[in-house]
Amino acid sequence: MNSAPDAVVDAHHHVWDLSVRDQDWITGPELAPIRRDFTLAELEPLARGAGVVATVLVQTVTVADETPELLALAADSELVAGVVGWADLTAPDITDRLHRLRELPGGQYLVSIRHQVQGEPDPSWLLRPDVRRGLDAVAAAGLAYDLVVLPHQLPACAEAAARHPELTFVLDHLGKPPIAAGALQPWAADVTSLAGLPNTFCKLSGMVTEADPGAWTTADLVPYADRVLEAFGPSRLMFGSDWPVCTLAAGYTEVVDVARELTQDLSAGERIEVFSGTARRAYRL
Repeated sequence: MNSAPDAVVDAHHHVWDLSVRDQDWITGPELAPIRRDFTLAELEPLARGAGVVATVLVQTVTVADETPELLALAADSELVAGVVGWADLTAPDITDRLHRLRELPGGQYLVSIRHQVQGEPDPSWLLRPDVRRGLDAVAAAGLAYDLVVLPHQLPACAEAAARHPELTFVLDHLGKPPIAAGALQPWAADVTSLAGLPNTFCKLSGMVTEADPGAWTTADLVPYADRVLEAFGPSRLMFGSDWPVCTLAAGYTEVVDVARELTQDLSAGERIEVFSGTARRAYRL
């Protein structure tokens, strides 16, 4: 894989086909613009035009059939280098389920598992015994675990990462800080605590939709980007577009350009880490 400064790995994007499966989270007028199909065929020219050489395709729904479909897409794509899938961590046969996913067409592209923890009412869901057993299985399978959480769930993320030092945890979207409100605490303190654990990584992703979608500026994002850059460092921070969700606030090229602007003070080597090296290591691409 090319590691030149302009060669980008997009570590977080989605696709979906509403004729195959409804995306039941896309409701209301605010999300209406993305209630349509989004395909790899649509993404590829956008990504290539922005200097993207590889991507990580991420699950969207807690439906077992979705992950095999994403793996098959990866197997047929020259762009997708990894898949973050879904599996029921609480299933008694979780080890077997992960093994079966690896045996499917495209199974070699499975790099991580993710659950919509942000939708769980229990802020300590990650610490439940049945979930911890599932996390152990994910680690044993040589996979990472993506954290899609809300700020109040970050303390549980840190405790889970401390309890499972053999598992790589990847925080999606900075933990969804309240950018639109302009608030930093307690998010900043909690994300710093998470970053204090060496088995944690963070995605520089999802920021434009946590800001005011219709009126955000790059300056609005700077305090949050600076916090995770300082806390995780470039070697544990990776760029992700969050396409097509990002299109609610910004186009694909704009998201890449903003990420470059937010990291403009880094050295060339540090930018290589954020835009490709970190994702390659965390996900073993």
